[in-house]
Amino acid sequence: MADLPAIPGATYRLQFTSQFGFRDAIAIVPYLHDLGITHCYASPLFQASSGRTHGYDVCSFEQLNPELGTVDEFEEFIAALRQHQMGLLLDMVPNHMGNDLSNPWWRYVLERGPQSRFASFFDIDWQPLKADLRDKVLLPVLEDHLGTVLEAG
Repeated sequence: MADLPAIPGATYRLQFTSQFGFRDAIAIVPYLHDLGITHCYASPLFQASSGRTHGYDVCSFEQLNPELGTVDEFEEFIAALRQHQMGLLLDMVPNHMGNDLSNPWWRYVLERGPQSRFASFFDIDWQPLKADLRDKVLLPVLEDHLGTVLEAG
């Protein structure tokens, strides 16, 4: 098998969901190869918040999302890509982490604040202009501005 090029020549985006998992991806690898695709560009594959359909709220980078298939099926997908001299690009950026309590990193940040070893993994402004908000997590879950909500009781 020839080495893959370091720079993808042509990518094809795969949006993995409970309706399109690793087995579905395996089935289309030969077709993508025939199109000249060198790399599949995959949506997030790791454990996401339950009940979500897009995968852009990863809660654990330690396991694959079981809604997409098993570890064995993922390995079969990788083997199919290799067999067709294709690579895999993973869509992994910090804003794809879920701020859901099922995410242990997020829980640790809420418990320990900026002292958490995961504090830098999230886009949190620990030093905002307003001094009384420093070293705190301000979540945008209110129906209006914080001051307005506080004044309304």
